Amino acid sequence: LSVAAALDFKYHHDKEMEAYLKGVHAAYPSLTHLHSIGRSVEGRDLWVLVLGKFPTHHKIGIPEFKYVANMHGDETVGREILLHLIDFLVTSYRRDPVITRLLNNTRIHIMPTMNPDGFEATKVPNCYYTRGRYNKNGEDLNRNFPDAFENNNASIQPETQAVMDWIKNETFVLSANLHGGALVASYTFDNGNSVTISSEGYSRSPDDDVFIHLAKTYSFNHASMSKGTGCDNGQTFPEGITNGYSWYQLEGGMQDFNYIWGQCFEITLELSCCKYPPEDQLEKFWRDNKAALIEYIKQVHLGVKGQVTDKNGNPIPNAIVEAKGRPHVCPYRTNEHGEYFLLLLPGTYVINATVPGLKSMLKTVEIPDNTGNFSAVKHDFSFSEVSVRSRAVSCPKAPLYQELELASAAVKPALRILGLITVMLVI
Repeated sequence: LSVAAALDFKYHHDKEMEAYLKGVHAAYPSLTHLHSIGRSVEGRDLWVLVLGKFPTHHKIGIPEFKYVANMHGDETVGREILLHLIDFLVTSYRRDPVITRLLNNTRIHIMPTMNPDGFEATKVPNCYYTRGRYNKNGEDLNRNFPDAFENNNASIQPETQAVMDWIKNETFVLSANLHGGALVASYTFDNGNSVTISSEGYSRSPDDDVFIHLAKTYSFNHASMSKGTGCDNGQTFPEGITNGYSWYQLEGGMQDFNYIWGQCFEITLELSCCKYPPEDQLEKFWRDNKAALIEYIKQVHLGVKGQVTDKNGNPIPNAIVEAKGRPHVCPYRTNEHGEYFLLLLPGTYVINATVPGLKSMLKTVEIPDNTGNFSAVKHDFSFSEVSVRSRAVSCPKAPLYQELELASAAVKPALRILGLITVMLVI
């Protein structure tokens, strides 16, 4: 307890942050797990502290959640409030019933900095752009991921590759990445084409309703974000949220990568008009965001979860499980335990489970709001056949929506001709 209590409201550089995380883990070894998912260009560890009743490994039925901050090295508020979130969680466990249930039913991963080199390189903190935004190689990490809409020719950086591998190796369900320079919750898609973009300049995902709910959950639990007043540039955001593409187009962003290739719903949280504010403002930023950070984590328990098994009860990995009417361009599949997690708002849905080589199974599921119970509604699928264990399936890193756009363009002339023939027959 004394180690966590020693955290003060100031900026913690790399060695101080590392010492703090190691101190928390030493003080709470059964509640936390500390590990590095890789190294930055300059060789700094990319630390992740995992919190939960089962911190060292995935437990069937318990969803995985993550917060990532300081992706742009000069955007610093998220880095510090995540350290205070860790402090709050470990000191509240078994004292606060809500936090206790949250940690007993959720595995929470916290990465205070994805770009430690950029943070250390920001020698003169200010509210606007600095070179510390980029990593040591001068690359913007939030333009560095594979893109589903166009070829991203950027060279994948060590920090980006580490996060991509991390996403691949965990069953993340929900996430947020913390930025600065505005005050808004931004959601997928950040990029788009004719398949997704509406006439209003809005790039809509199949789960747009869920993303709007997630963004509003944060903005309305934040001290002022939902007012949508914006910053000095006069730009306003109704209810404190925005579709990423509607705000500005972004290629190679992390939130789109999470959603398409990671089966993880992620939003981007812009937490401060000033990118690197004075230290004496950090305590207020923590107070402003504290409730929102907790309420957002609870949303990992939205929707439906379960397992897909064969007639002998063996889990079937790589089965496709999706809600009818909202297919993903890279189909959502079960993990090695045969588990699936689908974030859905309360309502009635038809869930389709498909195992390669076997028949599909359709089930109508009534989904309540179970976030207060810290568990999504559970629905398992059991196939009467025995499944042959299929190989791990991965979507190509090609621009998937680009292919859909080309297919759509090819179909349109044929449809026009068919329409003309129909009209002539009617006449």
